[in-house]
Amino acid sequence: MLIVHREYKSYYTFVLMKFYAFIGLLLLISCKGGNQEIVSFTDLEEDMPFVTVDYEGLESYLEASDAAVHVVNFWATWCKPCVKELPHFEELRTTYGTEGVKVILVSLDFPEQTERLTHFIEKRNIQSEVVFLDDGDANSWIPKVDVSWSGAIPATIIYSDEKRSFYEQSFTYEALEKELKLFL
Repeated sequence: MLIVHREYKSYYTFVLMKFYAFIGLLLLISCKGGNQEIVSFTDLEEDMPFVTVDYEGLESYLEASDAAVHVVNFWATWCKPCVKELPHFEELRTTYGTEGVKVILVSLDFPEQTERLTHFIEKRNIQSEVVFLDDGDANSWIPKVDVSWSGAIPATIIYSDEKRSFYEQSFTYEALEKELKLFL
């Protein structure tokens, strides 16, 4: 039996956390979604509460040029911090939607989990626009979203015609609202 000294315990915990994060990122990146049909952002199946896009389809959500302030959140149903902060984005949409704020929730769930995503959206009564990103080539599109993004979620972009900010973090409602007010 391996006995770990107390002083090394936190180091080993840190190394294990990095290892599991790396494995999780590899799983996220390696998902190809071969059985999924990738459609353009304008196509929406009637029974699906989300739009399925590849990165090319997602670009219009990341680069819209209009008077609105866009809040784009990258998340997944399996990501506990993502799920915890989703109600904050819904509240933001409710509170600031009349002021030209658009909230888009970009799901990075695995392609074989679209039923789970559908159930999640319906169960939580998510009213924000949900986009399912089905593009397994994360190595090419992650730096296009933001060059500083490691690929970890949750991640959020807030942008307008004049300004753009990227956040690789979880938000409380207060912190999210504070960042949004910098754009209003």
